[in-house]
Formats: sequence, C-alpha cells, structure tokens
Amino acid sequence: MAKISKKSKKIIRIRLIRSPIGYSDRQKRTVKALGLHRMNQTVEKPDSPAVRGMIAKVSHLVRVEE
Repeated sequence: MAKISKKSKKIIRIRLIRSPIGYSDRQKRTVKALGLHRMNQTVEKPDSPAVRGMIAKVSHLVRVEE
C-alpha cells in the first residue's frame, strides 16, 4: 500500500441531491456506505479510487465538490 503524505491528501465533499427511493437496493446501499442519510446532507471523504468508484455508481444521485 502506497503511503500518502498529509499534504497531498485531498478531501472531496459529496452531497446527496436526489433521493435513492425508487432505485435499486445496490445503489441505496452505496449511498449509505458513503455516509449519506438525508437529502442535501454533505459528507467529506478522502479522494481515493474506492470512493471515486462508489461515486461513479451513484453519480446521478450525488454532487461532488473537490
């Protein structure tokens, strides 16, 4: 596992802009795994390939700020 220095660690903000109601269970679980529970809730996550992959799966439900 590569070490990341604190200076190069980026944080991204993820905001839930659409409700996952009516979407598949998999997408609902992905939104919950990102730490989002309510509409317009914002969470900060480290910018990593795993988080980016989750965002890609629910990109129609969230807005990302870098």
